[in-house]
Amino acid sequence: MNLMEGPPARPEAGGAASSRNGAPAHASRAPSPALPPDHTQAILETTKEVGAVLKASGRPFALVGSVAAYAHGIPVRLQHDTDFAILREDAEVVTEALRERGVRIVDPPEDWLVKARAGGEEIDLIFSLAGRPVTAELLARAPTLPVDSVHMPVLAPTDLMVCRLLALSEHHCDFGPLLPVARGLRERVDWGRVREDTAGSPMAEAFLYLLELLDVLPRRDGA
Repeated sequence: MNLMEGPPARPEAGGAASSRNGAPAHASRAPSPALPPDHTQAILETTKEVGAVLKASGRPFALVGSVAAYAHGIPVRLQHDTDFAILREDAEVVTEALRERGVRIVDPPEDWLVKARAGGEEIDLIFSLAGRPVTAELLARAPTLPVDSVHMPVLAPTDLMVCRLLALSEHHCDFGPLLPVARGLRERVDWGRVREDTAGSPMAEAFLYLLELLDVLPRRDGA
């Protein structure tokens, strides 16, 4: 008996265990949906290549998004793209440097980023994070960290949390991916500045309150 196929099915009441053409009855069951492929290593390779080009350009930049969280030691599964924050005035120089290295540049309808593609992975060059322009001060705060084997500026933990919280909205308010980031970075984040910079955002306030309930953050007086 083939152990991969298992024992033959027993006839069920009111019908046979196989169809008229001899196919097993369970063959008609829909297969389980496949998990999305893990792009982690491919995204990291693209990140390293783009980071090397940006470093050579001499223009300030910082790795942001999920790959930035990964660089800070958060165990995230990368699925979508790699994001870099740059100054709007540097967009032309940066995109030309990437184009010379064979990166395909795409002009999106949005006016706050440039999209590119290399190695089968998407790249976002962003000059506005959560509706706020990327500034030289923001990029200057980015520490240099290793991303696999390439060192590059990575958005500072406090700035990373502020940007992630300000990106929440009624249409995009999944706290699940944010929880491991907040837990992993809690000792490195200036939570007072996070509260100040996200004041007025109901989603950010709700997430910070959740962190208090989970004892990730100390509860404020009167909370």
